[in-house]
Amino acid sequence: MFRDRSSFRVRGAHMNVQPPGFFGRVFAVIAGLVLFVLGLMFSVVIIAVAVAAGLIIWGWIWWKTRALRQQMREQMEAAGSTSAPEADDEGPAPSGRVIDGEVIRADDPPQSPGR
Repeated sequence: MFRDRSSFRVRGAHMNVQPPGFFGRVFAVIAGLVLFVLGLMFSVVIIAVAVAAGLIIWGWIWWKTRALRQQMREQMEAAGSTSAPEADDEGPAPSGRVIDGEVIRADDPPQSPGR
């Protein structure tokens, strides 16, 4: 039922591999460098294509939304001119700059008149 796999042999399957010599090592290094450079070249091309596609898509969206941006700009200008604050006698009109802060006041105790 079970066969002994160790006795299974293929004709002419002698693997007599020798360690690579000097030229084999040099060839392996050169082949590795060539493959590395080719990989870098293809990755740079892929990145350049992706950046170009992104710029084209961004430009298309920018071009298609130009009317919307113009309309929003006109609405902002119209809203700014209608909501101008009325002049009070309390001081100059606000310039549109808001400065927010917090004040902590410590009252000094009243001094006696005898001192």
